[in-house]
Amino acid sequence: MNKTITVHKRKIFYRIEGNGRPILFVHGFGETGDVWNNQISFFRDKFRLIIPDLPGSGKSDLVQDMSMEGMAEVIQEITKEEVSPAEEKPVIIGHSMGGYITLAYAEKYPDQLQAFGLFHSTAFPDTEEKKAARRKGIGFIRENGAFEFLRTTSPNLFSPGFKAENQAIVDSFIESLNNFSPESLVYYYEAMIRRPDRTNLLKNAKIPVLFIMGEHDTAILLQDTLKLCSLPEKAYIHILRKSGHMGMMEEADLSNDFLKQFFDGAWLF
Repeated sequence: MNKTITVHKRKIFYRIEGNGRPILFVHGFGETGDVWNNQISFFRDKFRLIIPDLPGSGKSDLVQDMSMEGMAEVIQEITKEEVSPAEEKPVIIGHSMGGYITLAYAEKYPDQLQAFGLFHSTAFPDTEEKKAARRKGIGFIRENGAFEFLRTTSPNLFSPGFKAENQAIVDSFIESLNNFSPESLVYYYEAMIRRPDRTNLLKNAKIPVLFIMGEHDTAILLQDTLKLCSLPEKAYIHILRKSGHMGMMEEADLSNDFLKQFFDGAWLF
C-alpha cells in the first residue's frame, strides 16, 4: 500500500507491506525504498513492513531540516502514524546513511524501539579524509549533476565478483537513480559530514543491535565496523563474505536469513 504523510508541510512517501509486528527499513544515500525489494518479498508474509523514501529521495519532498536528526524526526512521524502505542515497538534497520539516521532515532527516541540494525553502517563520525572526499563529491555534483555523480560512484558499491556476474543488475540499479536532484545529494553529504560520534549510544544500548558487514565494502570498512560490535550489551554480528556495500542485493538470501534471526530474537528479548 502506497501512503504519504505531511511533515512540516512537506510530503513524505512510504509503503506498507504485510501484517504483524512492525519493521522499518531505512535506505541510504542515493537510494530509494526500492533497494529493499528482496527483503520486502521475503518478509511481507511474516511482518508489517514500513518502507519510506527519505526526504529528497524517490517520491518524498525535501524537508527544512535535512540533518540526521531532522530525518529521524520524519521517521518518527511515520512511526506515530503507523504504530499505535498499544502495539509492540518497531525494529528499525538502516542501510549506510539510513543507519546514521537510525542511530539518531535511537538517541532521540530511546524508549520507542524494540531493536535496531546497522546494515553496512557505522556509529563512527567521518574522518577528516572522508570529509574531504565528500566535499570533493559535492563539487562534482554541483558541476556535473546528481545522476552523473551516482552513475560514476555507484558501481564501486558492489563487490568485484558481483559486478562480474551480475552487470545487468548493477546497470538496472544505476538507471533507477535518475530522479535525484543535486540539492538532495548535497544536503545528504553535508549532513553526513556534520554527524557526531555515536559510539556511546552503542555502549549504552540495552536493546538488541544488529551489525551486517560486507567483506568487500569500500564505503564502510569491515575492520572499522568490527571495532563497534563489542559495544552493545546484546549484539548480532554477521559478515557477508561475497558482498561490498549492497549486501541486501548482492547476497539477498543470506541477508534475509541474518535479518530473520535478528527479528526473531528481538521480540524474545
